Amino acid sequence: MFNFTFIKKIKNKIFPFYKNRELKLVFKTLQEGHPKETKVAMFVGGCVRKYLTNEKINDIDIATALTIDSLKQKFKDTNFKIIDTGVEHGSVTLITNDLKLEITTLRKDVKTDGRHAEIEYTENWQEDSNRRDFTFNAIYLDINGKIFDPQSGVLDLKNRIVKFIGDPNKRIEEDFLRILRFIRFSLEYSSAIDKSTLKAVKFNLDGIKKISKERIYSELLKILSLKNFLIIHENQSIKEVFAIIFPELKYLKRLIRIYEVSKAFPLDKNILLAILLIDEKNNHEYFLHKYNVSNVLKKELNFLHDNYQIFKKDRKYFHGNLKKNIFYIGKENLQKINLINFSCNDKIKIKDYLNVFNLIKKTSVPKFPYDGNYLKNKGLIEGLKIGSILELIKQEWVKNDFKISENKVEKIIKDNSD
Repeated sequence: MFNFTFIKKIKNKIFPFYKNRELKLVFKTLQEGHPKETKVAMFVGGCVRKYLTNEKINDIDIATALTIDSLKQKFKDTNFKIIDTGVEHGSVTLITNDLKLEITTLRKDVKTDGRHAEIEYTENWQEDSNRRDFTFNAIYLDINGKIFDPQSGVLDLKNRIVKFIGDPNKRIEEDFLRILRFIRFSLEYSSAIDKSTLKAVKFNLDGIKKISKERIYSELLKILSLKNFLIIHENQSIKEVFAIIFPELKYLKRLIRIYEVSKAFPLDKNILLAILLIDEKNNHEYFLHKYNVSNVLKKELNFLHDNYQIFKKDRKYFHGNLKKNIFYIGKENLQKINLINFSCNDKIKIKDYLNVFNLIKKTSVPKFPYDGNYLKNKGLIEGLKIGSILELIKQEWVKNDFKISENKVEKIIKDNSD
């Protein structure tokens, strides 16, 4: 069997992301007018961290010693497009044919209040690294692949240590969202937790109240996307802090059950939220209100909650009424109800969950054979009447095990078309 991790490492060494042609052109443009020995721009943050750990790189951040005005001037008459996405924070977005790059000027924090920071432009790379949160987020990489590591982040990354730069209390007080980022990275890297760092995190928990709900929710979604989130219970300290910040997600214990069957059914953020929120009451509703979630998520959680209540009252839900339920809500939603039920009920064995899972998977449901055109051909005029008669035919078809005679159809049409 191929060792895909090994192959990925080799590929990253031979074809590293920084050898991209457009990236080279961006760096060449940034460097113009400056001597080679002067570092005008370097990669920083997540893209460097993920490059070093052979992970997929989604976003590319570039730090530069240039000012915003200089940046705009350099790309003014080029094919690259600059968008003002965070000028007040010293950031712009550069759009190329195939890339979207976040470029940020070197900065030092002048004043912070736990939510926002007053920044000051600098040309000093060390000062820029000093203001960052964790040592492995202050690793810089130039366009030739050379590392600049002023905070010894490479070693911490290698040892999977999530370490604040300098005093943890000071770093957290600058932006209380760093508590959630600490949780995320600690889970992502299965990090051992330093006692003094944990003490600083717990001491500053009240500061979370100062952060906007939008920022908290955005960070939560990143946490839920982690492969290691399902084993949060293995890190008791992180689990306790997470539970204090998100008391609405009160069913963390269910993740232990879900982990055992997670390979059978792909888990996304929405189903994880359903598992952590849904019960026989309306626990999910406060979460939906508190974080002002998208209408898509709101609709899905309400839908799963309502159908879970239907399931609880119907002993034949996955057996005698399986085909009917597949027809009305689809196999994927039925699998979600099965998963929620398994997570809630310690008495259900894995083999029983998998039996229902496979039963749903292999059960086929015929397509409803009638539509509006059929009724029009029968002389009905298009309008609300057609929809209501179609629904009556459909109900009879489902009730009769997805079969219906032409005579019965004719009777339904005749009885309801006057």
